[in-house]
Amino acid sequence: VGPHAYFCFLLAALGVTAGAHRLWSHRSYRAKLPLRIFLAVANSMAFQNDIFEWSRDHRAHHKYSETDADPHNARRGFFFSHIGWLFVRKHRDVIEKGRKLDVTDLLADPVVRIQRKYYKISVVLMCFMVPTLVPWYIWGESLWNSYFLASILRYTISLNISWLVNSAAHMYGNRPYDKHISPRQNPLVALGAIGEGFHNYHHTFPFDYSASEFGLNFNPTTWFIDFMCWLGLATDRKRATKPMIEARKARTGDSSA
Repeated sequence: VGPHAYFCFLLAALGVTAGAHRLWSHRSYRAKLPLRIFLAVANSMAFQNDIFEWSRDHRAHHKYSETDADPHNARRGFFFSHIGWLFVRKHRDVIEKGRKLDVTDLLADPVVRIQRKYYKISVVLMCFMVPTLVPWYIWGESLWNSYFLASILRYTISLNISWLVNSAAHMYGNRPYDKHISPRQNPLVALGAIGEGFHNYHHTFPFDYSASEFGLNFNPTTWFIDFMCWLGLATDRKRATKPMIEARKARTGDSSA
């Protein structure tokens, strides 16, 4: 059941990283309908709120980063930015300023609307039933092992790795692109979150589909998007240019890279 659980982890992670994050939140590339459907299904396996709500909160996180309008404001501490923000009511600034964000592009996508409408049943199917029933039905794994390993343990680990982007990657690491903001370059988070830990870069150049600079960075999400482009399912990848990056490093970086 281990390889199956890891496959489910990667699938769910792509639904967040390549889907809700880089596609729907930032519009850093364009995806054709079959890819958008795949990413929406994978996103339901991740069970981190539907695409619309995730993307709306993430846009607020960037626009109002580390203020009271940031849903997981890292200035309120590691625990709050990691998981505490989900235990309490949203700060009134999150609600008030979140209403002013332009989310018409999200609502215009029928894939986003349908996933939101049927989100609960899609989560039951993709996050819990499919990971549990496939090993049991195909190769005779016990339902106990399938449920607690491929579903519950996998879901718990994937949640905490995602949350580390909001907590650890805002506190630990260097800031070669902009030393005046809190997000950091954190290779360990990037390793777990399949490429989402290069956070100082991402907050400096949020439109970049790779969320990291060109080079030998471990970024499976970028590799996936590149492969989808090769297949013709994705187009229009946005990138920060090398001169733009170097100029920004010289102007605001901490000289660590």
